[in-house]
Amino acid sequence: MNLNIEAGWKQVLQSEFEQDYFKELIEFVDTEYNTKTIYPPKSQVFNAFNLCPFKQTKVVILGQDPYHGPDQAHGLCFSVNKGIKTPPSLVNIYKELRTDIGIEIPSYGNLEHWARQGVLLLNATLTVEATKAGSHQKKGWEQFTDAVIQTVAEQLDNVVFILWGAYAQKKAKLVDNKKHLILKSVHPSPLSAHRGFFGTKPFSQTNAYLAEKNKKAINW
Repeated sequence: MNLNIEAGWKQVLQSEFEQDYFKELIEFVDTEYNTKTIYPPKSQVFNAFNLCPFKQTKVVILGQDPYHGPDQAHGLCFSVNKGIKTPPSLVNIYKELRTDIGIEIPSYGNLEHWARQGVLLLNATLTVEATKAGSHQKKGWEQFTDAVIQTVAEQLDNVVFILWGAYAQKKAKLVDNKKHLILKSVHPSPLSAHRGFFGTKPFSQTNAYLAEKNKKAINW
């Protein structure tokens, strides 16, 4: 796999790329792409990084796995290509966005406009086999994306980490909460959103914090 990743990220993650686990991971992923249907398309695996350069990163939203249906995943957590039905978790994110800051619910589920403003939409696992949720877990991606979170936490200041659900919340241990803002809640999935996702106001809290730190707010 060609490591098509933004220059700033390439520089700060170079030591990860050189480790044995990462070389084995890429070998595994290459074989999968050559023999099975894998999402997202190979050229979009590092889309989150390319749309949100390292030095511009102000917010990190963590997901778990790419969508495993056709034409959905394009390298950004919770986001789908335009023309694809908005997934249930993102519908709930949009509902919270409307009640939090009054934004009308979009007719599409593509979040590239967030990424271009400094929101890293990071899945813990960056690839998946078609129709098989979680099929590329525990192959090395989690070690890599943990290193990404740690790198952001250590090398940047005043970043907002939005951790939805138990899996994402475990990553809080990688972040110094005196240096950054950590926002936690249950997952926006329809299975759990009513148990403490709605009403948490993550979008207004994020923008208030960024303004306090003299950073430009996100136009959600």
